This record gives sequence, C-alpha cells and structure tokens, in this order.
Amino acid sequence: MLESTVAAIRPLDEAAMAAARELQGRLTKPAGSLGALEPLSVRLAGLADACPPPLPEPAAVAIFAGDHGVHAQGVTPWPQEVTAQMIANFLAGGAVVNAFARQAGASVTVVDVGLATPIPGAESADPAGPRLVSANVRAGTRDMTVTAALTRDEARTAVETGIRVAGELIDAGAGILLTGDMGIGNTTPSATLIAAFSGVDAEAATGRGTGVDDETYARKVAVVRAALARHEPDPADPLGVLAAVGGLEHAALTGLILGAAARRVPVLLDGVIAVSAAVAAAAFAPDAVGAMVAGHRSAEPGATAALRHLGLEPLIDLGLRLGEGTGALLALPVVTGAVRVLHEVATFDSAGVAEK
Repeated sequence: MLESTVAAIRPLDEAAMAAARELQGRLTKPAGSLGALEPLSVRLAGLADACPPPLPEPAAVAIFAGDHGVHAQGVTPWPQEVTAQMIANFLAGGAVVNAFARQAGASVTVVDVGLATPIPGAESADPAGPRLVSANVRAGTRDMTVTAALTRDEARTAVETGIRVAGELIDAGAGILLTGDMGIGNTTPSATLIAAFSGVDAEAATGRGTGVDDETYARKVAVVRAALARHEPDPADPLGVLAAVGGLEHAALTGLILGAAARRVPVLLDGVIAVSAAVAAAAFAPDAVGAMVAGHRSAEPGATAALRHLGLEPLIDLGLRLGEGTGALLALPVVTGAVRVLHEVATFDSAGVAEK
C-alpha cells in the first residue's frame, strides 16, 4: 500500500495553475491585493487539475493518538495516562478541537494508533459524537534513547493506517483533511524527526512543549541529541527514520498526508507534530508538498524549521502550541475563502467595471 500510494503522487498541474493565475488577474480587485490567498488558490487549482478547484469542504479532522517510551526520560511533567484521558475528552466533545470543529462544521475522527493505557469510558462514548477508530499497532513506542522506537514493520503499519484513514475520509466525501494529534511527550520525537530530516541542530528543533521549565527543557534537548547520535537516522530512508525516532502518531500522520496527496485532496497541517510528519512525507514523495497547506505557525521552534525545509508559509500566526488540530481548524476559513474567490468573484468584463 505504501509503495503504490507514493507512486500515485504527481506534480501539480501546470495548465490548471496557469488558468487560475489568469483568472485571478481578471477578477474585480487590484492584482495581488489578496496577498497569500492568490498563490494558495493557484496551488489548489494545480492539485485539483481544475480551475477553479472544488471548494475544500466538507472538512474532516483526523486525530492520531499514541504514547512514547521516551516519556521515561523525564521530557514532560505530564503523566502518560493523560493521553488516553484526553482521547476520552475528545470522544465526549469537551476539548478545544471539538469546539473549533463544531464552529467550522468539520467532522472529527480519533484513531488509537498507539495508546499505552485504556481509554476511560470509551464503551459509553456518544455514538453521535466523534468516531473512534481502533488501530493500535503497539502500546506506545520504545524509548528511542535506548533502542529504535519502532520496528520497520511497525512503522510501516502505522503509515499505512494513516493512508487507509485518508482514503476512508475522502471516500466518505471529505474535500479537505486536517491533521490532529494527541500523545504526551510527542514533541520530543517531533523535534528529533525535524532535526533528522532538515539538518537543524537539536536545540533549534526543540521547544518547551506543554511549557516545561529550564531544567526539563535542557533534558529534552539532550534526549533529542542522544537519540540522533545513537541512530544516525538517514533522511534518504524515511521509513527507517520514523522507526528509529518517530512516534506511532507521527507515522500515521505521514500516511494521512501521503494518502491525501495521492488522491489530489488538500491536507491542512496543524502544529509541530503535523509538520514533523510532513517532512517525513516529503522525504517519501517530494511532490506531496503540493497537497500541504500550513495552517499556522506553532510556537514550537521546530515547526518553523520544518516549514522552512518544506518551503511553506503558514496562513496564521497566533502563538498557538496546543495541537489536537486546533490551529488547522482556525485556518480552515482562510483556505475556503481563497477558493471561493475563484468561484464567486466577478471579472471586470462580467461586472462592467473598468480596468486601470
């Protein structure tokens, strides 16, 4: 499945992009006056092979959840059980991602790809609420400072889980996929992945996550540096990198991005966990970047390094660092607006407006 998905990813359609640029030039507005929305609409036309591209709706958020063996190294003060507890909160509709999804009219799918503890109250979750997909590969990763976090087979299974979820959501009618994540300690493997794929230093890739103190931050940087030294991950072998230092949710998000790109559907990236998966997806298939839209600039420094590596500019910058898919959901109306302009704004000729 992984190989056939990667093989299906192809470049953006140049003819559709040329048509979108030409149309932007005839709309009743000064050229370039919509700033970043104009090149975004052009890129989405190239992804869809059509001008105008379809409106990116309905939206579907996929939240992948996993736990991390590196938690044992003291990289976060939060107990590991919080991952499963937050999944219960997602399923009950009580998290920030749920509030923002309701505002945006987006569906929420939660995927257990690697929880280490049971989800409290999962059996009594509201069947009308967010959907839970049970696809647990293993009960959390191994400690990447001691051994590889995953075997190659485990990493592949997680990637292919993400590909499968992307296909299911698109087959159900989704016009855009949004990345979500949950995993206590997951900013540490995110930083390690970003450093491995982009070549930035461990400290430049590592942030404070949930707001750790100076001592914990220093420990976190040392852990990232130690994992890189132990495994010497090769960015030319993205599956090997994910296996050595990634998380199950990172691998599954990589698959979601690849699956969306193969189906020519945009994927709206959230924060540092999402963009660390995005650099892995780009290593599998460079043309997958054409399907990626950077929703926001996470406060985590590694996110900026990853976006720079991908050549993507975020749509909004609000200092967010929550994850869950929250930043992507806030950026969703911007993406929709960029496409709606091509559908609904009159041209100078049709409106009878004089050009300069």
